[in-house]
Amino acid sequence: MLDYAALSALAAVVREGRFERAARALHVTPSAVSQRVRLLEERAGCALVVRGQPCRPTEAGQQLCRHVDQVQLLEHELRGALPALRDARAQTPAPRRVTLPLAVNADSLATWFAPAAARFAAEAPVLLEVAVDDQDHTAQRLRSGAVLAAVTAMATPATGCDSRPLGAMRYVAAASPAFMARHFADGVNARSLLQAPCLIFDRKDQLQARWVRRQCRRELALPRHALPSPQAFVEASRIGMGWGMHVQQMVQPLLDSGELVELVPGTTLDVRLHWQQARAACSLLQGLTQQVMAAAREALIR
Repeated sequence: MLDYAALSALAAVVREGRFERAARALHVTPSAVSQRVRLLEERAGCALVVRGQPCRPTEAGQQLCRHVDQVQLLEHELRGALPALRDARAQTPAPRRVTLPLAVNADSLATWFAPAAARFAAEAPVLLEVAVDDQDHTAQRLRSGAVLAAVTAMATPATGCDSRPLGAMRYVAAASPAFMARHFADGVNARSLLQAPCLIFDRKDQLQARWVRRQCRRELALPRHALPSPQAFVEASRIGMGWGMHVQQMVQPLLDSGELVELVPGTTLDVRLHWQQARAACSLLQGLTQQVMAAAREALIR
């Protein structure tokens, strides 16, 4: 039988990053949290937390944290199904919030996803824990069990998940007029692209490479600046640091004003997105799914 007080302590340490913060969240002393985690590690026969600033879970610790998330979801389901448990919950000072781990690509989070998540969180007793990852990699977090739902480019559902199409996010290759004059005066071609720095979000970001393959019919070793922020990405292009693939709805005002221009007019790139969620959390995530689908209908290309 697992000690759920100890499991809650472990999850709090991982979530808060420090034993002291976990103790405050659980309304116990730091020594009590430390003792609970140590006893759980002794029972598991391995380390569960890498002590540091912040503390990080080991692989075994991550598995136990996922188990805690799943137990909280099951308890939420029971409270909804059994009136006696629901009434007992209503007598407590405040509803117990369930942590929902999600994975979303940065561009969705910066544009249409955050308002949907905020509307859901305002109505449901949840705490959202959003991990940012490339849309081609968020599904891996679902498959590993690290998250319960994700915005992903993968249409095929992960095991135990349902998949729904959201629509397409449109990207445009753009740069500042000064950058265009400096690097593309003789046109956008393989030779000029090999000399002109491009912007990427991180090493997983393949949008620029995909656009170049479409234009040049081959792979190019592009010079790259890495900027892991959608807002900084746009600003860096605006001030001439490099060219990049931008979410069209984010940069349309800059395109209209002439502060950014397309590298090759009419060569947008559409990335189709899907919403995948774990079936085990279906009822709790129903409200979030409704908000996500509604926001996607307004913001994405059908």
